[in-house]
Amino acid sequence: MTLPGLLATPRRSRLRVGLGAAVVLLLLGLGIAVLVTATGSHGKTTALGAGSTAGSTSGPAGSGSTSTASSSAGGSPGATVYVHVVGAVLHPGLFPLRDGDRVVDAVAAAGGFADTADQTQVNLARFVTDGEQLAVPVIGAPVVAAPGAANGGAVPGAKVNLNTADLALLDTLPQVGPAMAKRILDWRTANGKFTSVEDLMSVTGVGDKTFEQLKDLVTV
Repeated sequence: MTLPGLLATPRRSRLRVGLGAAVVLLLLGLGIAVLVTATGSHGKTTALGAGSTAGSTSGPAGSGSTSTASSSAGGSPGATVYVHVVGAVLHPGLFPLRDGDRVVDAVAAAGGFADTADQTQVNLARFVTDGEQLAVPVIGAPVVAAPGAANGGAVPGAKVNLNTADLALLDTLPQVGPAMAKRILDWRTANGKFTSVEDLMSVTGVGDKTFEQLKDLVTV
């Protein structure tokens, strides 16, 4: 074999070795890339699972998101008020409710109306007050107007409670017709309970003169 042939043989061998090493390195690089990608995807899946678990422990379905929104807004549950429900309900008794609850909530806490209840005498929409006794009359019983009664009435000479009176009772006040009575109820619905008699001046149409005539006739 000539000298050029001898020199070409080692060169081809080195070329093959170099190509083989390059292929090995390429395969190794691809393997590392696949491993890194798989590990990264697994990490993301674990993070999402943890988030889902945290959400599921916040409460029953439908309540977790509400609680979170409430906390973010800085809200807090209403103060506890106690209402004594008697009369034609399934389970009469003393029940803790939240400030801002209505008669419908008190009746529900007592198990609902009995079959003998005269529901027409019960104003389910009015707000309950702490310490009141809610009396649900039976069908055929005479209407007894009393402060805090289910019909929202008041005894003659008693002050009208701005937080429990219905439209008909508010309409009995001087300078308060059906239109203004409705505005008072609308204000109560939009803003919650009256905290003082002076809050009445926030109702559209109640000026200084009207307030002077009403301040001694109403209470909260």
